[in-house]
Amino acid sequence: MVDNQIDLTKTKIGVVGAGSWGTALANLLALKGFMIDLWAFEKEVKDHIESLKMNSEFLPGVVLSDRIIPSNDINGVVKGKDLVLVVVPSHVMRETAHHIREHISKETIIVSASKGIENKTHLTMSGVLREILYETDEDSFVVLSGPSFAREVVNKVPTVVAVASKNSKVAGYVQHVFATPYFRVYTNNDMVGVEMGGAVKNVIAIAAGIIEGLGLGLNTRAALITRGLTEIRRLGLKLGANPRTFAGIAGVGDLVLTCTGNVSRNHTVGKKIGEGMKLNDILSEMRMVAEGVKTAESVYNLSESLGVEMPICHEVYHILYDGVSPKEAVHRLMTRDLKQELDEV
Repeated sequence: MVDNQIDLTKTKIGVVGAGSWGTALANLLALKGFMIDLWAFEKEVKDHIESLKMNSEFLPGVVLSDRIIPSNDINGVVKGKDLVLVVVPSHVMRETAHHIREHISKETIIVSASKGIENKTHLTMSGVLREILYETDEDSFVVLSGPSFAREVVNKVPTVVAVASKNSKVAGYVQHVFATPYFRVYTNNDMVGVEMGGAVKNVIAIAAGIIEGLGLGLNTRAALITRGLTEIRRLGLKLGANPRTFAGIAGVGDLVLTCTGNVSRNHTVGKKIGEGMKLNDILSEMRMVAEGVKTAESVYNLSESLGVEMPICHEVYHILYDGVSPKEAVHRLMTRDLKQELDEV
């Protein structure tokens, strides 16, 4: 069903993933009038939403709409739906896709709101979904990305995101499904660029946190954001993205948010590393996933294989996985061979 005139009484939507972002988007859609089946991996999350109308684990203090029906049955959540929104951590996307494959209609529109690059295959999240859900039409896959902290969305803070699909009608349909007076949605046909922006910015956000943890200044942060955007653009262009995407919502918009917002999980990880904590100790304290930690490995290996120069992302990788000290990484970045600023493309 691809029609920009959305019928709330007939459109069936399932949301796979009840973390903070999945819950926030489910609530947004429910408040708009849709009945939402929401799959939660954890039984306690499902029970709390059912009995308390709250996701106490991942979005505490937020009263959720009565139109959200929580479930631990993933098959029931996706079966017979017009649109399925997938919002799970990148490292479980493949397993999740296998679970829903046999129960999802070939006509269902699949929207990925997860950000990351799979470690072994270097596929984006929509790439993983397309590989597993191979019977679904290529035009039915959509990605949603942009500068959007979950708690601000549930608090109806004005937010702008982008949805990208190879099919403009499908993108327009999803745009109308999600748009509200406080959640403005733009369309884009550059799925690669939108996903690269959403994934790699998490690695740069770790670097931004490290800078703060080291006590460095605003000059340093501004330089990091600017050169970080250059690295995202380089990788995206190598993969066929539209360079204009990186000057937009899913590019510089999302990058600025995660590099300056203290509630960013990736920024928090970086800050604690800059302050001297060990990565394993930081992750053991966290309930939610900081995608940039895994994405740093993917970006490092992918950029190496493609011959793409990404010095900031590489230094983040060396800090996380090789034990390089943050101060040494900063020194290496600042004393690299001097060169002109602008790339040829």
